[in-house]
Amino acid sequence: MIPRYSTPEMEAIWADEAKMAAWLDVELAVCEAWAQLGEIPRDAAAEIKAKASFDVERVNEIEKTTHHDVIAFVSCVAERVGDASKFIHYGLTSSDILDTGLAIQLRAAGALLEEETKRLGRILQRRALEHRDTVMIGRTHGVHAEPITFGMVLGLWAFDIQRGLQRLQRAIQQVSVGKISGAVGTYANVDPQVEQLVMEALDLGVAPISTQVLQRDRHAEFMSALALLACDLEKIALQVRHYQRTEVLEAEEYFAPGQKGSSAMPHKRNPIISERICGQARVIRANMLAAFENVALWHERDISHSSVERIILPDSTILLHYMLKNACWLIDKLNVYPENMAANLEKSFGLIHSQQVLLALVHAGVLRDDAYAIVQRSAMKAWEDKTPFLDLLKADPGVTERVPAEALESMFDPGYQLRHLGVIFERVASLEW
Repeated sequence: MIPRYSTPEMEAIWADEAKMAAWLDVELAVCEAWAQLGEIPRDAAAEIKAKASFDVERVNEIEKTTHHDVIAFVSCVAERVGDASKFIHYGLTSSDILDTGLAIQLRAAGALLEEETKRLGRILQRRALEHRDTVMIGRTHGVHAEPITFGMVLGLWAFDIQRGLQRLQRAIQQVSVGKISGAVGTYANVDPQVEQLVMEALDLGVAPISTQVLQRDRHAEFMSALALLACDLEKIALQVRHYQRTEVLEAEEYFAPGQKGSSAMPHKRNPIISERICGQARVIRANMLAAFENVALWHERDISHSSVERIILPDSTILLHYMLKNACWLIDKLNVYPENMAANLEKSFGLIHSQQVLLALVHAGVLRDDAYAIVQRSAMKAWEDKTPFLDLLKADPGVTERVPAEALESMFDPGYQLRHLGVIFERVASLEW
């Protein structure tokens, strides 16, 4: 059936409950660090750890008065902890919690994207090896060029996705960084050792210098990796759309029993998943631009980035996760039509072998420009008269005086152009996910 994917596991990462749970993890790690350094009593830290909790509805209720989400959160936790709560948020500024908590969320979101990207890579690799020898026409400028195989196309996509995965992994590392450095990053009221201890506990990196916030080039890099991965998916989907065109029909999205393509035309089988992926890639690219706009903030901080990130980070990770699931379905169930590929190979009257003839003439001693002119005159006539290219070459003394007819005929076997494919598919087979 056509997928109607939701991504509850990704959506859960961005729910208020998960966001505040990350904040609480940071606050508790800070209390524990202060206790290790002897700044707050150990029994107070233990009490905070035992009692600290929150209720999203209560936080939202308090925020109606405070108009400040972190203050509302800390107040809610304090209500449940009691007297020891005076040590919660000790020496911190809101962004210590917000940015470090966001790093926890982004790392979790990135892990889900990484898992789904690897799954797509494995599917592409498997199908590439399946179609290693499925011969089809290669196209440049949309025009028949020379033979390739469909396995090459799928293998190329697999390597595209591998590079996308590598960019994603690097970007996850860039955003898996926190800061506990106070109001403008000077550690005025918090010992730098606290930051080190907290990040070790949370398994995050430490920003070497921060202002009140982590610098947003990190988040822009993350969004760039997402946007490029979305572009890779669009590239695949766009190609599938071409292959499914009626006059091409070399491959086609799976069409489920009972599925309908048009309310008006019962015959329609439309590439709706591919089109969906292409459209959704535009959204993530647009969100990337917003992330780039977030890099330049006033001095040590402003909050112009905050409202943007509340939209683009959840939306983009959720959407890309959805797109990856759809892409996995698309490639796994893609219908491939080798017989149509073979038929399309013949539609250009054998012109796809022109380079071999050109090189044979050069090898026979003809200057390249002269050889090109000889081959091109027969090629243009084949186009215009819809005549087999080989017949025209056999009738041209400029060719036959230098290349025997038997040798000419051997040049019209696609096996010649594809004889080195073993090298390519060794590389495809060696991909690790």
